[in-house]
Amino acid sequence: MMGATQHIAARVARLEAAGDGILRLVLVPAGGECFPAWEPGAHVDLILPGTGRDGEPLIRQYSLCGDPADLTEYRFGILREPDGRGGSAWIHDRLQVGDEIAVSAPRNHFPFTPGEKTLFIAGGIGITPVLPMAHRAQAEGRDWQLIVAARNRGRLPFLAELAALPQDRIRCHCDDEAGMLDLPKLLSFLGAQTTVYSCGPGPLLDALQKLNEGAPWQLRIERFSAAPQAPASANRPFDVICRASGKRLHVPADMSLLQVLRQAGIKVESSCRDGVCGTCETRVLAGTPDHRDSVLSAEEREEGDYMMVCVSRACGDVLELDI
Repeated sequence: MMGATQHIAARVARLEAAGDGILRLVLVPAGGECFPAWEPGAHVDLILPGTGRDGEPLIRQYSLCGDPADLTEYRFGILREPDGRGGSAWIHDRLQVGDEIAVSAPRNHFPFTPGEKTLFIAGGIGITPVLPMAHRAQAEGRDWQLIVAARNRGRLPFLAELAALPQDRIRCHCDDEAGMLDLPKLLSFLGAQTTVYSCGPGPLLDALQKLNEGAPWQLRIERFSAAPQAPASANRPFDVICRASGKRLHVPADMSLLQVLRQAGIKVESSCRDGVCGTCETRVLAGTPDHRDSVLSAEEREEGDYMMVCVSRACGDVLELDI
């Protein structure tokens, strides 16, 4: 299992509009030192004061979208989510320049490996993890293209940052002007030498995954919210053996594994509770996990060595975990 999360004191240096309902947030180390290193695709937790609408601490995950070579600051794009759990609203309404918050060390479940050809597809605020990738591809002289899709021009984020890239490699698509992005047509020309990296709304990523079935091109995605899960009625109870704690616990159908572990006093680092951040990654010693997260790759799921205990369950009657 991952070790205890490292928290770093940070100060708000800038808060600027970066599109309709989007803030550009720039943090600097509160102590004047440098932030930990990161690579394109990484994200951090922002640990905000107070609690959210659900009564839980305001710990939210946001992709780093600045320059990985500049560790004097961390940059983020924060979209106000009216139906969210309160984190983005708190940042938009209450966070001010000069305030101090905490951030975690970076984690990366969406790493960028430059290949022969790369197509980036960003849906709205999904541009945030993609921007550093595009800059990396350009710096290395790679063959790449970027498509940024939004409902309208006001929702196209980070136009200043996009302007710094070669414009012949970028296409901005607005649904209200050109209709919905024609993904089947767009992807029909791609061959095995192309890897598609995409981040954005669930329907966009679901469509890409569907189109990728049997296609020659490779697909890498990152979700900001959990993928559709089986209904609670499909959950089956199981037992979990916690080797390090010496406990055997029962997980009923109406409770998550994380809830049962916490109720038993077993400390597990967690954050999103939706299977998207990777904080609660736990080593599996025996049994087959029923993976329901959006973090592990198909290969990692097949190996079955780790699971996200906030959403995943057991395929059988018993799981044994290294906790």
